[in-house]
Amino acid sequence: MARRHLLEFEKPLVELEQQIEQIRDLARSSEVDVSQQLLQLETLAARRREEIFSSLTPAQKIQVARHPHRPSTLDYIQMFCDEWVELHGDRRGSDDQALVGGVGRIGQRSVLLIGHQKGRDTKENVARNFGMATPGGYRKAMRLMDHADRFGLPILSFIDTPGAYAGLLAEEQGQGEAIAVNLREMFRLRVPVIATVIGEGGSGGALGIGVADRLLMFQHSVYTVASPEACASILWRDAAKAPEAAAALRITGPDLRSLGVVDEVLPEPAGGNNWAPLQAGEVLKEAIERHLGELESLSSKELRDQRYRKFRAMGRVLTAGTTENDLAV
Repeated sequence: MARRHLLEFEKPLVELEQQIEQIRDLARSSEVDVSQQLLQLETLAARRREEIFSSLTPAQKIQVARHPHRPSTLDYIQMFCDEWVELHGDRRGSDDQALVGGVGRIGQRSVLLIGHQKGRDTKENVARNFGMATPGGYRKAMRLMDHADRFGLPILSFIDTPGAYAGLLAEEQGQGEAIAVNLREMFRLRVPVIATVIGEGGSGGALGIGVADRLLMFQHSVYTVASPEACASILWRDAAKAPEAAAALRITGPDLRSLGVVDEVLPEPAGGNNWAPLQAGEVLKEAIERHLGELESLSSKELRDQRYRKFRAMGRVLTAGTTENDLAV
């Protein structure tokens, strides 16, 4: 059995997991009853895992948010959509694989789902551009959101990107303009919009599909105006100070909930969503259905007014929430 990907701060669990696997191998190859020993070790491992993940620093939460086995947009869609049809293309010659979208059904509701998509390994990540969308991706997303608005479909957005792609070609094709258009046009949508930060929400790349009536965020996800590495490089010209920048930026769910940016922080199983993806899917599905039920009672004008107030509050936090004193060495 291949060992799962372990983060640096999870290394204390390695020995316990090796012992558990050895006992399981013994049980498979003999008739020895090892259920009691196995239960004791699994209980101990679960307790240590809970201790580790209940006291993560912001820098460690970034590692969890970037875990290669953390459930992705397509994973969640497959978990709780009874039907799903992916739609392609921005109708301008591009079909960005870093941003996916389509129509689906959750229970009795027809919805539009869009989100950033990363890969599991290097080959997939190259194909998906590591979840960094190009202008074509944001134009595709806006085309699909217009489709949802025309047919009265609630919009579910899943955010998981280190940021919009900043390559020369993307800039030549109008990256900033594409994101700005999305920010403007999402305000006029007449249908409920729920955005969830399922992993890493970075800068304008996240905001390009993040203007929403309700913003949800998983417990170990992060949402930031700039990556801690970029922030440390800009302020101190030293990317090694990224942990200090991560703490100062207040990028975790509880911090952003207290600032009024996030409406709800969704709990994760001990070990993160990569440890129990099906459980994470159930938590997210329940939250989405609950918030959709609340939003569907609002008129189009009330939705737009609420969206505007929320985004204006978010802008105040992004421009004034982190002071020079917060970032002082």
